Amino acid sequence: MFKLDGKVALVTGGNGGIGLGMAGGLAQAGATVVIAGRNPTKSEQAVVGLRARGWHADAIAVDVTDEADINQLVAQVIELHSRLDILVNNAGTNIRGPLQDLSLADWNAVMNTNLTSAFLCSKAAWPHMKAAGGGKVINIGSMMSIFGASYAPAYGASKGGIVQLTRSQAVAWATDNIQVNAVLPGWIDTELTQKARAQVNGLNDRVLARTPSNRWGTPQDLAGIAVFLASAASNFITGTAIPVDGGYSVSG
Repeated sequence: MFKLDGKVALVTGGNGGIGLGMAGGLAQAGATVVIAGRNPTKSEQAVVGLRARGWHADAIAVDVTDEADINQLVAQVIELHSRLDILVNNAGTNIRGPLQDLSLADWNAVMNTNLTSAFLCSKAAWPHMKAAGGGKVINIGSMMSIFGASYAPAYGASKGGIVQLTRSQAVAWATDNIQVNAVLPGWIDTELTQKARAQVNGLNDRVLARTPSNRWGTPQDLAGIAVFLASAASNFITGTAIPVDGGYSVSG
């Protein structure tokens, strides 16, 4: 039920952090994983690590804010592997600061990377999944899909948009046998959140105080949910937004 043998998965932003954790889970379950990112050196290092464990992985350089680049990315996946079964829209960035201090360029940079890229990648993947008789799309949201933060207005708006995009996709593509779900990671120990801890006073202590599991998550904590949502085990689950947060979102 959870096996992904013969499946091809495309993971944007898959060369580090949550994306690499998910890519590793998918590869371990049997999928061939294509890592897409802007930094080819970092992506190749990630691929070397996956292959060293006996898993199948490739890397393709892409700018997820460029529609033509995304279309070429999907075309390359099809050329290399003849199919695309799983899409993980994970590419993300953040520019912190209160709304009044953000420029329009800051806003657009976050929205284009976090939300518009998911729209464009999904749009490019859809005809191939439909022609194959089905597929799985996993959109990566955040705790900021649920909560507000004074220092993350653009990021929060983009991640709230991810949830609504997921619901629209799920309804529209159900008859194509394409399930679309969102994952809302909690506070995960990544390069992005390490910067947040350096920039936001007291963040580490506040996160630990509210998280019942009493720890930050790791990228590997996202591997299982990726396999579940990419596999036949979730064939009747679509349009959901699932927190993976150690209990943060339900703690008082």
